[in-house]
Amino acid sequence: MLKTAAVTIFTAISLLGSALADSPAAPDDVKATKYRSMQIDGLTVAYREAGPPEAPTVLLLHGFPSSSRMYQRLFPLLSDRYHLVAPDYVGFGQSDAPDPSHFDYTFDHLADIVAKMVGQMGLTHYTLFMQDYGGPIGFRLALRKPEAVDAMIVQNAVAHEQGLGPLWAARRAFWADRAANEAKLRASFLSFEATKSRHLGSSPRPELYDPDAWTDEFAFLERPGEADIQTELFYDYRNNVASYPAWQAVRTVEFANAQRPNREGVHARARSTSYLPQEGAEAIHLHDALDRLFEQHAVDGAVTMRLKTIVTIADRNT
Repeated sequence: MLKTAAVTIFTAISLLGSALADSPAAPDDVKATKYRSMQIDGLTVAYREAGPPEAPTVLLLHGFPSSSRMYQRLFPLLSDRYHLVAPDYVGFGQSDAPDPSHFDYTFDHLADIVAKMVGQMGLTHYTLFMQDYGGPIGFRLALRKPEAVDAMIVQNAVAHEQGLGPLWAARRAFWADRAANEAKLRASFLSFEATKSRHLGSSPRPELYDPDAWTDEFAFLERPGEADIQTELFYDYRNNVASYPAWQAVRTVEFANAQRPNREGVHARARSTSYLPQEGAEAIHLHDALDRLFEQHAVDGAVTMRLKTIVTIADRNT
């Protein structure tokens, strides 16, 4: 039975029925992760893919400053019965990273590229798994084609002012006066300390995290030209904040009534961190285990559970 909450901003919308659980597992070659790329608007866009193409698709959208690699531990747990697709956005991972003078680094533009990738792959229905920067991109996809979205899982992605705590004061100053605040923004936002903190947060078990996760991501941020790319994209983040009211309209009832009346809404909650204050966590209803699921070897056994169960445990912990 779903629990209610005073403020509901997001819901994870589950349509993963019992028939799916009874479907046969895929052979090993189909389950194996493939590292592919395609050409979109003259750029190489990398993505990883696994699972039976005829199975329900999960489109996994990564955060900052990661890539599709953040889902590498989840792929083997789900690829026997789900078709998994995880792109690297332009400017991230193995995708091309043109200079900002030749590419407009905005979330609208990145969403355009992902939408074109989805179109080229012929994906007509999918579950959106959105982490961090994946939220602004995924919500854009959902608003453009709500009929394509079978489910939504939101992992530490903000779509409400309450989710932007004191840490964001300096970032808002950057948006208000870029010239005066850019150097300070770069020094903190792109630092090794901030990169590490994005992984550890306030976890009481830091020994469960692989340091390669943040050292590799920091090496990515140190690539020539990458600081310029990420600064441009984060300057555009102000437009995400302006879009929050539209994203808040993406509610269970609207998706439930769009094409599939039997959809079930499930709330998920997150614990507060330096990036997501308690009031934001309570408003957004994210599940804390999901936030770090892919780095820890065991979070209440969640790493051994399939996607249906991952969504279900969010409700049990709300």
